[in-house]
Amino acid sequence: MKATELLHNLGQSLWLDNITRDLLESGTLKRYIDELSVTGLTSNPTIFDQAIKGSAAYDVAIREDLAKGKSGEALFFDLALADITRAADLFRPINDRTNGVDGWVSLEVSPLLAYDTASTLAAAKDLFARAQRPNLFIKIPGTKEGLPAIEEAIFAGVPINVTLLFSREQYVAAAEAFLRGIERRIEAGLNPRVGSVASLFVSRWDAAVASKVPETLRNQLGIAIAQRTYKAARMLLTSPRWQRVYNAGAHPQRLLWASTGTKDPSASDILYVKALAAPFTVNTMPEATLKALADHGELASILPADGGNCEEVLGQFAKAGFNVDALAAQLQEEGAKSFVKSWNDLMAVIASKSDALKKAS
Repeated sequence: MKATELLHNLGQSLWLDNITRDLLESGTLKRYIDELSVTGLTSNPTIFDQAIKGSAAYDVAIREDLAKGKSGEALFFDLALADITRAADLFRPINDRTNGVDGWVSLEVSPLLAYDTASTLAAAKDLFARAQRPNLFIKIPGTKEGLPAIEEAIFAGVPINVTLLFSREQYVAAAEAFLRGIERRIEAGLNPRVGSVASLFVSRWDAAVASKVPETLRNQLGIAIAQRTYKAARMLLTSPRWQRVYNAGAHPQRLLWASTGTKDPSASDILYVKALAAPFTVNTMPEATLKALADHGELASILPADGGNCEEVLGQFAKAGFNVDALAAQLQEEGAKSFVKSWNDLMAVIASKSDALKKAS
């Protein structure tokens, strides 16, 4: 049995952290669903940048949009929605079968809006309405300005993937924003079943400290932070406040492990996947990591609900001079900036492709 199937049977959802038109056209995504237990998909500006830059598969659609006078961001979201809705349709049977627990795809609002609550909310509502797919998550960063938009989007019935979370504290703030939105729906007499995941970025922790960390602590910080966050999630999900909304028909927000591709070439290619095997969570992984996992026939032990020895490990990092709270804030800020850079690169690719196609026609 493939390790992908073992992980799925454990109760963790495997999502692909990639989308391209070639993946859809070639049937590769369908094969991942059928053969590698993939039950969802995430996207981001970097993924679309690489997809559009490296393929001619989008040229016809770009020409059609140019003929309609579209350009830039408007043209991009046409391309992205076409891919995302096709992927959503592939995962729709899983979404139906699991009553909305699994089978989701994710599309991000413009990262230029990360610190603009009102515009983020408006963009989330617009993208969800345009897609017309019940199994679409709109990605909103869990920044201070993003949290009110998350609450309002959930209250409006828009499923949300909270992205750019790096610590237990950032996760708890995002979870509470989701819960407030659900509680408001219940008070208003609305159906409280609005899907959500909270995405904790893992490998970026180890990449951030790689040049400074003692060899004995190498590649341990991201996992320890994830373990600490998992403990908090388990406590939240069993708290009386959350149980009240379950009793009213709400689905719990699931914790999602993001950035789980191994950055250190000397470490195992499934380092984070093995360490973070846990039921009722999601692991969204790059294609290379998914394929590497499929080649393995076994997994490590299940992630303990109490976080295991995470506080001991984090204590060692503190002794070594690392302030994880300050680093979490720094990583979130840097993450937002990197998404903006990727977005600007993507807009440049759209402009370049558009110019080339205009000249060729």
